[in-house]
Amino acid sequence: MSLPMSITLAQAAAPQGGGISMIIMMVVLFGLMYFMMIRPQMKRQKEHRAMVSALAKGDEVVTNGGLAGRVEEVGETFITIEIAPNVKVKLQKGAVSQVLPKGSLKSS
Repeated sequence: MSLPMSITLAQAAAPQGGGISMIIMMVVLFGLMYFMMIRPQMKRQKEHRAMVSALAKGDEVVTNGGLAGRVEEVGETFITIEIAPNVKVKLQKGAVSQVLPKGSLKSS
């Protein structure tokens, strides 16, 4: 009966090292996550905000839903795009996914 108890006591008395190495590894993992995930996402958000704020009448845009059209009116939070002759759609500025080069809609 004393043999299992002595093994348990010996394991409990063993020194627990590596505390500082665990902290260093956590800092490195957080840094890696920041540079691989958080920073690129923040960069994309910044570029999207700049694109949306630069929208002007006559720009050709594509929305998140896949609608392509020409900007007819720009408001504070909404824009109106013409997707076909005399067919206008009002949507939020944030729904614009990209601005097309001028003349892209005429060629297609």
